[in-house]
Amino acid sequence: MIFESLNGKLSNIMTNTLLTVLDLLQNIISILLITHIILSYVMSPFHPLRQAVDRIISPMLDPIRRLIPPTGGMDFSPMALWLIVYLVARILRGLILNI
Repeated sequence: MIFESLNGKLSNIMTNTLLTVLDLLQNIISILLITHIILSYVMSPFHPLRQAVDRIISPMLDPIRRLIPPTGGMDFSPMALWLIVYLVARILRGLILNI
């Protein structure tokens, strides 16, 4: 009886930890993506801060850019990446909660 209660508490702690890590990753990617968008308008591509953000975000954007090339000077890949991150996080959240 005690072990069942302890097992249930450990399961809840593990679930909450996984959900917290998932939310944290989603938020970090979103913040970096917004930072990337803003810096692309206001900062030189050779500035160290912009280069650092680009090194993190570009590997995620490049495959999307191959599928959705920029049209008319507008790059829709950041919006697509945000949508993909959001959907993957929702799917993983559902899987974690149903375990």
